[in-house]
Amino acid sequence: MAKVKPFDPAEYLDSPEVIAAYLTEAFETEDVAYISKAIGAVARSQGMTAVAEKTGLSRENLYRALGGEAKPEFGTVIKVLHALGLNLVAKPQKKKTKAA
Repeated sequence: MAKVKPFDPAEYLDSPEVIAAYLTEAFETEDVAYISKAIGAVARSQGMTAVAEKTGLSRENLYRALGGEAKPEFGTVIKVLHALGLNLVAKPQKKKTKAA
């Protein structure tokens, strides 16, 4: 029987453009757990130890905060995004069109 390796998006997040697109899609879900996991995948793709050093947080705390089970503090999210070289940007929501 063949063993199937679990999918890890961190293995495919190999450019700033891919990372930005991945996180944008995660943010659009408005699902806090999914967004946390997505940020965690990006952090893993860049090396969790390096991200921990840049944020001043422990690797264990980052894994816990970005694993999808906990709701990370907003300050933690901002620190991690900045450590990853990313900015959080606001844009207007698309207006919903009324069905005719």
